[in-house]
Amino acid sequence: IKRDLQSEKARLRNKIYRSRVRTAIRAFQDTVAKGDGTAINGKLNEVYSILDKCVQKGVFKINKASRTKSRLAAKALAS
Repeated sequence: IKRDLQSEKARLRNKIYRSRVRTAIRAFQDTVAKGDGTAINGKLNEVYSILDKCVQKGVFKINKASRTKSRLAAKALAS
């Protein structure tokens, strides 16, 4: 019973972090669509920070975070 309670708390905590990442990525993609260079770098740094925190908390594995950061950086350079 205790393990179930702990798992549920962890699931909800992880859900918050994943949602925060998706929201930041969406904001970054909107900025890329607009083409504002300084804002793109700001949003990219924000996404990097959130992804790194998620890795520290164990929400994402480091390779997933690295892969996501690489793809976003490529999109930033392409715009």
